[in-house]
Amino acid sequence: MDWCDKDAPEGAIHDLFELIKATPMIDWQLLTKRATRIMECLPDDWGSGYKNVWLGVTVEDMEYGYKRIDELKKIPAKVKFLSAEPLLENLVDVDNKLDGIDWVIIGGESGSGCREMNPEWAESLLMRCRLMNIPVWFKQYGGNTRDKGGCLIGGVECKQWPIRAA
Repeated sequence: MDWCDKDAPEGAIHDLFELIKATPMIDWQLLTKRATRIMECLPDDWGSGYKNVWLGVTVEDMEYGYKRIDELKKIPAKVKFLSAEPLLENLVDVDNKLDGIDWVIIGGESGSGCREMNPEWAESLLMRCRLMNIPVWFKQYGGNTRDKGGCLIGGVECKQWPIRAA
């Protein structure tokens, strides 16, 4: 689910944060495509962020994704992450957007009618993240096959986690 969906049932976001507060032993990864709604969806006691909440935005391309990154960077959070899945184009000039980002997920689209991800796009993003010491989790190349194209970039499995903020 997209936790910032404006069509969520009445009280659903409040209930979500009550559950999050009641489960401090669980790290919650809250991902949205609706980055402009994040601030209004956060609870009043958010402050500098909850220790167990990671805020993330989908970055499938430059047109929409870069705007989402800019919105995410305005919001205090213990962990900020990008989900470049499905990665639909090479994210050129993303370097100046990565400052302040703690983790990047990369992956291709899967399922019926999926759009193909060029492996060079994933390699380029991985290289940019490595230059900035940002951990990367590479999920899959995508596709219709059972293994979704594997999870190796350049023959190396990338399954890194961010360092949790105190």
